[in-house]
Parts: sequence; C-alpha cells; structure tokens
Amino acid sequence: MKNVVVVGAQWGDEGKGKIVDWLSSRADVVVRFQGGHNAGHTLVIDGVTYKLNLLPSGIVRKNKLSVIGNGVVVDPWALLIEIEKIAEKGVVVTPENLIIAENVPLILPVHGIVDRAREAAKGARKIGTTGRGIGPAYEDKVARRGIRLCDLTTPDVLREKLEELLVHHNALLRGYGADELKTDDVFAEVMAIAPKILPFKAVVWQRLEEARKQGKLILFEGAQGSMLDIDHGTYPFVTSSNIVGGAAAAGAGVGPKTLGRILGICKAYTTRVGSGPFPTEDLTEVGEGLGQRGFEFGTVTGRKRRCGWLDAVLVRQAAKIGGIDGLALTKLDVLDGMKELKICRAYKLDGKEIDHLPANAAEQARVEPIYETCEGWQGSTKGARSWADLPAGAIKYIRLIEELAEVPVTLVSTSPERDDTILVRDPFAD
Repeated sequence: MKNVVVVGAQWGDEGKGKIVDWLSSRADVVVRFQGGHNAGHTLVIDGVTYKLNLLPSGIVRKNKLSVIGNGVVVDPWALLIEIEKIAEKGVVVTPENLIIAENVPLILPVHGIVDRAREAAKGARKIGTTGRGIGPAYEDKVARRGIRLCDLTTPDVLREKLEELLVHHNALLRGYGADELKTDDVFAEVMAIAPKILPFKAVVWQRLEEARKQGKLILFEGAQGSMLDIDHGTYPFVTSSNIVGGAAAAGAGVGPKTLGRILGICKAYTTRVGSGPFPTEDLTEVGEGLGQRGFEFGTVTGRKRRCGWLDAVLVRQAAKIGGIDGLALTKLDVLDGMKELKICRAYKLDGKEIDHLPANAAEQARVEPIYETCEGWQGSTKGARSWADLPAGAIKYIRLIEELAEVPVTLVSTSPERDDTILVRDPFAD
C-alpha cells in the first residue's frame, strides 16, 4: 500500500474535502501540509454538512490522527472557533486526535489588518485575497520574523519577537493610513490564547516518521489548487504557499519517498474565485447555469465563483508540474442534461497555437481557448456508484478528459455524499 497526496488540479474548490474524507476511511493519519483558514472544505456525511477551514478532513472520522503540518499558517483564534463549531455536531477534537507542528507559523491579528489594508489600497488591482492574513504571515515566515507555535512557551522571547514584528508592520500601517498596534496589546492577546492552543503542540515530523515505520497509511491533504501555487500558478493572482504534490514533503516534514501516489482533484468544469486570468470563463447563461446547478459559492467567503468549461490545458499542466498520477473527477452530475459540452485542448496566443499557459501575466490575459466539442447526455449521473450506472455520454466525456489531460481518471464523484463515488483504481494500491 502507498501513502497518498491529494491536491487540487485547478484553481481550488474542486471538492477535495469529500475525496479526502472518502479516502480517510483507509488511512491512519491525515495531514494538512499548506495553506491556512482561507481554505474551505465541505463534507456531507449522512445528511450532515461539515465546513472545515484549518482542520484536516479526517477529523470527522473516529480513530484517525489529524495533523496540521509546519507548512500551514495557523490562526489560533480561528482554529479554536472551528473546533467549537464542529463539537456542536458531535465531533470532539482533543490532542489525542489532533496535533499541530511545534514550528508552525502563527497568524496574528496584525496580519489580517495588514492584509485588508493592502487589498483596499490596491483598489481595482486587488488580488482577491480572503483578507485573513495568510499572505502577510507567510511573508513574515520567509523574512525570519514570524511567530511560531513553539514561541508561546517562552514569553520573554516572544515579547522581543513581537516588538521586531510590529516595527515592520506598523510602518506598513502608517503608510496605509491605518492605526498602529501596541506590543503590549498583541502580547496580551497571544498569551491569553496560548494555554488553549499549546496542548496540541507536537513534534510532527517525528510522529510521522514513527507512523511510517509502523506501516501506517498517511493521507496528505492540500488546500486551494495547483494553479494558485505561488511558483507555478497564475502569478500574482495566487496564494502564498506551494500547493503542488511535492510541497507535501516539506510542509509535513517527511522525505519525498514517503509521499507515495499523488491524486489530483478535478471538477468536471472549471471555476475560480477572485481576480486573475480564466481562459475558459463563460459569461453567458451557460456559465450562470453551471454556477446555479453546482452551488458555486466560496465555502470561506461566500463569494460567487466564476464558472466555465473544463480547461484540460491547465489540468495537464498541473499534472506534469505536480506529478499527479490520477484524477478524481468531481461534480460530474452538474453537467447532466446539457446538450453539448466543451473542453479546452489548447490555447491561441497572438494567432499561434500553444499547449500550455505561459508564466507572463500579460500573455495569460491574452490567451484564447481552443475547444473540443462533444455531445452531452440526458440521463442522470447523480448518485452513481459504478460505471454501469453512468450514461454512455458521460463515459465518453471522461475518456476525452483522460486523453486531453494525459492522466487517467481513478475516481468519479457523483454527489456531495461520501459514498456516491465510483472507484476506478484504488489510490492506495501499490
């Protein structure tokens, strides 16, 4: 059996939460390895909906260890609120089923303030962040002034680090015309939350090594999607972390050989939240219909998602860059009843056909999709649990995706319900 890494193969919102939850029935450990509480995973289990941001999707299953790795940025206040909310639905979170890497960077209140002030100052040029401080927290990590979970155990050192941190951020706030923060106030807030969050602190890399030696199956869970990767996405309209499969090793503290198979989650069409290029966006009633049938609103922000046809160029690019071995196709049922379907197979840039999305932002904005058209199907795929339940047109559509994306479809999700899933190839199988 192999460990599995789950990543988004588009711009996020592909349905990773349900797939990770479905796979976690086989895993012993589920690890979040990047992102923050800007991520949103929705699980529907026995009619009960769970909306998760920081907590790994495996938290809803009993006898599983959930792990927040060092590659994540953690807002302690947001995490505790999430733990309280999920407890109302009967899921008890303790240090027995959740551990957090001791070296994880923390998101402090100042990060959200700076994030929102910066976005407001950009006006029409804003990136479209959630305003939750994710970017500024990652910036502090890279600049070596970040506050980490382990720092909460040494108050004197923590105060010194906060003073250094606020020298930087208060200068930014002055520039944006916002109120500055006082070290004493921030220190008091952090020390108040410390006793509630420190019990979850652990040496995660060591715990994962022990799990590996014991032959336990580990599921690595990514947030957002590959096209939002800080290096390989549609820069600068990206998130602030590495999302591709290889990032799981650094973000969890394991060697690359531990990762195993990489599963890319791909929606049967394409959506995007916020600003940035979107070659296959459909602004007609077709795109509007996809959004309505697919309930395309952000889990975190509630923002309406932009919708369009499946872009096989992006999925293929994500697969090559991220080492994706197979695709889990989600929301196939949203396409039920459509007479004609399109898949983008290539782009046209300045009159020339190209087979990839260029890195240059100006060129990204100019690419035009070249479509392959196929017939839709009139039958229903909703709730299908085997190939025999799928209309012939749906199977042809899946085969065309495999051909154009150059990667096999190994799972098909046909509704938000956990068991409405067609297994083509077991991702854990060696």
